[in-house]
Amino acid sequence: MKLVLVLLTLVVSAHGEPLRQLTANKVFKARVVPHWDADGNRFWYKNDLPDGKVEFVLVDAVKGTRELIAKPPPFKAKTLTPTQTPRASRRRAGEETAITFTNRTDAAVDIFWLPPDGGRKRYTTLPPGGTWNVRTFVGHVWLAATATGRTIAVFEAVTEPGEAVIAEPPPQPAKKPSLARIKDNNVWIGETALTKEGGYGGTIHWSPDGKKFVVMRTEKGDDRKLYLVESSPSGQLQPKLHSYPYLKPGDRIPISKPHLFDVAAAREIAISDALFPNPWSVSDVRWSSDARRFTFLYNERGHQVLRVIAVDAGTGAARAVVDEQSATFIDYRYKKFSHHLDATRELIWMSERDGWNHLYLYDAENGRVNNQITRGEWVVRGVEHVDESKRQIWFRAGGIRPGQDPYYIHLCRVNFDGTGLVVMTEGDGTHEIRFSPDRRFFLDAWSRVDLPTITELRRSDTGALVCVLERGDWSALLETGWQAPERFVAKGRDGMTDIYGVIYRPRSFDAKKKYPVIEHIYAGPHGSFVPKAFAPFYSSQELTEHGFVVVRMDGMGTSNRSKKFHDVCWKNIGDAGLPDRIHWIKAAAARYPQLDVSRVGIYGGSAGGQNAVRALLMYPDFYKAGAADCGCHDNRMDKIWWNELWMGWPVGPHYEEQSNVTQAHRLQGKLLLTIGELDRNVDPSSTMQLVNALIKANKNFEFLIIPGAGHGAGESEYGKRRRGEFFVRHLPGS
Repeated sequence: MKLVLVLLTLVVSAHGEPLRQLTANKVFKARVVPHWDADGNRFWYKNDLPDGKVEFVLVDAVKGTRELIAKPPPFKAKTLTPTQTPRASRRRAGEETAITFTNRTDAAVDIFWLPPDGGRKRYTTLPPGGTWNVRTFVGHVWLAATATGRTIAVFEAVTEPGEAVIAEPPPQPAKKPSLARIKDNNVWIGETALTKEGGYGGTIHWSPDGKKFVVMRTEKGDDRKLYLVESSPSGQLQPKLHSYPYLKPGDRIPISKPHLFDVAAAREIAISDALFPNPWSVSDVRWSSDARRFTFLYNERGHQVLRVIAVDAGTGAARAVVDEQSATFIDYRYKKFSHHLDATRELIWMSERDGWNHLYLYDAENGRVNNQITRGEWVVRGVEHVDESKRQIWFRAGGIRPGQDPYYIHLCRVNFDGTGLVVMTEGDGTHEIRFSPDRRFFLDAWSRVDLPTITELRRSDTGALVCVLERGDWSALLETGWQAPERFVAKGRDGMTDIYGVIYRPRSFDAKKKYPVIEHIYAGPHGSFVPKAFAPFYSSQELTEHGFVVVRMDGMGTSNRSKKFHDVCWKNIGDAGLPDRIHWIKAAAARYPQLDVSRVGIYGGSAGGQNAVRALLMYPDFYKAGAADCGCHDNRMDKIWWNELWMGWPVGPHYEEQSNVTQAHRLQGKLLLTIGELDRNVDPSSTMQLVNALIKANKNFEFLIIPGAGHGAGESEYGKRRRGEFFVRHLPGS
């Protein structure tokens, strides 16, 4: 037995990681980064070719021609328009681009990147007359500041590499100090305190005429902290204690509500909070241009009510302009969009009220729905651009092309009144878009897991094809024996709903042999997770090198399909779509007898770690071995926002019932648990409590703690090796 284990370890060591290295730099002509000229009619791009060679291509977008050129033409970089308003970088960053900073001031300036989660990250200091080039991403925001920290200019990266000229802004007229201020957590006008109860703070939201303002007052919530012990800190022998704020489901949260004040009368105008009694959050405070009212977005705790509330500036009377309610949940985090049209007093709003995620046009004065903008058994995946002058919306859609995978994303355009819907992209795959600087053209890069990227140039007015720029060349990749993932569709638990997934086979796949099956699971309700775009390497493929067939699919309860499909997760995260997944794997095995459903394993991290353990506990006849990394094994132990959104509030008995800890006594299969001791995302105690329950239930399992590691420790090189060895040992015949 010892000899067998040694040999297995050698197999794992030899085949665990090389696939990523083997497939690197084996696909060509799959990425086009355009460099446009000043008039937006032409651009050039570079192709990397085998053996380190390159080629340059010049495209005339107006004529629809492309030609090879010896070297790039000297197109002038786009000059970025600066502002002085700091704002965080977009979380959904776009394609790679570049910015060249030029310091035209008389003093040194510091350059900072503004991360999506706030703050500043300093990168360099530019001397007077100095320049600095940085690779960045579309939507990322950079700030130039003096040595004392004063902001000079803010720049946002755009599709084209741009030049950011840093110059001192012209002097502004001196402003009189405002009478209103926050002092000692109260509101003051001059030397008069208008409030005494405290709790006021944050931004003062002034009306356009300067006569009134809104300030938030916050009642403090619980001060729960998460404590982590770093066992082996660098630079010292003794352990180190870390702590940071970490609210969990059911905790008392800070409660913020808006308060309205009249400057001339030096008084508060009372607002009834009947429409916003229990806020999870109050945000997007906006005054109307005529200062008659202000609006704000109210998200109620429990996430079943989302309102746009308007408050009369004279009387404080509040009414709901939009009153979105759901019997399950409103996905405020990933399916929320509102756009105020101040000139016409309208509002574009996103909702799943008809069972699919769509856009609606409201009369923002009386709260009436003027019309539904998009409709059908498909979903809006995000809004790209609102053209108020043409009254058109550019958006991304899923499921809009009949016969295609409903997760494939297409670019669309529609008029505000719902007419003129145009699907701008065609190819049977998922699409990524890059517009030209003036938006007259766009590059459409589309692909599938089994088709390398095809890049097309299209017109923005009609979506018409101008020319095909490149077709990805994967011949060198295929020569390595790389197996393209196979797209596979099967019915779910109801026998009607299509479940979409992929099958990964070993490079050495032999159709005459039987292979154990391992599912790579992540069933977080916040998204869908089966890859749709082409890549030469997917992390799921690593285990195929050990002789396994690996599968992934998106079961019911995940996002980006219908509301009914998504609602399966409501107060039911423990379901994890596992009944659909079992049906899917059995259907795949019925079609491909090489898949041995008597030897099925499962693995995942974070929510996927929770899912993997749940699979072993609830379906032991099907899943025989599971590896779970950094799992949130009891939703009461995890971060508040993610769990209350899907599991609901207040915390009920379903939280306990679906806890892997309370169900630990059910374990029959083989289990490997891994955590990093410094996981700041998912409380490591969640895994420790599962370990405790398993010990009390006298269950055998394997447990790996990685000192100093954070969230996702199981994806370290050591963690992946241990996982590979685990499955080789516990799925016989692999």
